[in-house]
Amino acid sequence: MKDLFGKALLDYQNGNYTEDIITSTSISDDDVLPLPYLFRDFDAMPKIEQTALELSRGKVLDVGCGAGSHSLYLQEQGLEVKAIDISERAISVAKERGVKQVEVLSVLDETDTFDTILLLMNGTGIFQEISQVSKYLKRLKNLLKPSGQIFIDSTDIKYMYEDDDGGIWVDTNAGYYGELDYYVSYKGESEIPMKWLYLDFETLAMACETLGLQCDMVQSGEHYDYLARITKTP
Repeated sequence: MKDLFGKALLDYQNGNYTEDIITSTSISDDDVLPLPYLFRDFDAMPKIEQTALELSRGKVLDVGCGAGSHSLYLQEQGLEVKAIDISERAISVAKERGVKQVEVLSVLDETDTFDTILLLMNGTGIFQEISQVSKYLKRLKNLLKPSGQIFIDSTDIKYMYEDDDGGIWVDTNAGYYGELDYYVSYKGESEIPMKWLYLDFETLAMACETLGLQCDMVQSGEHYDYLARITKTP
């Protein structure tokens, strides 16, 4: 893994911003991800992210923190935040920006417990494949304090399979339609393709129920996206 995301974040932080990140998936063409967007403040965040941050409480775990924008806002509100990411460069940037508690770590290797866990910017993406959803949810459940909460967002991308007549054409033999290959390029380099999962709310809710978790829709966005709140079933 070349960690091009981390490289781009570090370039921006160090004043070397000359290009943006280019992303694509197995079902979509190239798209530009502007680096300034990854350093946005609260007012520039989507409503779904703002809601998750406003409802956060207690000790918070920011999973896949990137440049640390969510963590910085929560710190400003007086909350204790731990920010983790598998990218060393991203963690370096978050630390330089002022996030107090940071660690290069996968959520699967986290051992502490928290009142609020955040997985934002399509948080279900880190599950990678539908077969791994239960594994990640079990881990997240173990990281929750008894009255803790998880905020996770995603998008139901079924609309991307819609034809001109409004019908949905999904190859049922090809696996879950939200499992995609995700491609990243930056400054002439291409990252090794990674698995990325967009999970519809109903599937997420069913997976939670089988594990003794309650999953509620908190907010839906304008582009088939949603914010879910997951808690332990009483």
